[in-house]
Amino acid sequence: MATTEETLKGIVNKVLRKEVDFSDGATFKDFAADSLDIVQILVGVEEAFDIEIKDEDLQEIKTMGAFVAYIDRKVAEKGSKVG
Repeated sequence: MATTEETLKGIVNKVLRKEVDFSDGATFKDFAADSLDIVQILVGVEEAFDIEIKDEDLQEIKTMGAFVAYIDRKVAEKGSKVG
């Protein structure tokens, strides 16, 4: 099973149609992603991880490392609510 980072990188590469230099400190700006690209990435992440990303949470996420941590936290929260 792919890690959160690997899955996120795959989504980013697919949306941007190029291999990006993915690191914890990278930002969407580093990838030259425009607002439509970012929306497509967010939709891809929501579908891949079955989570909902809130706009206000997104304002706090500055780097890919923070995004990975956020996704992991949302997945864990979802898992703890099931059952």
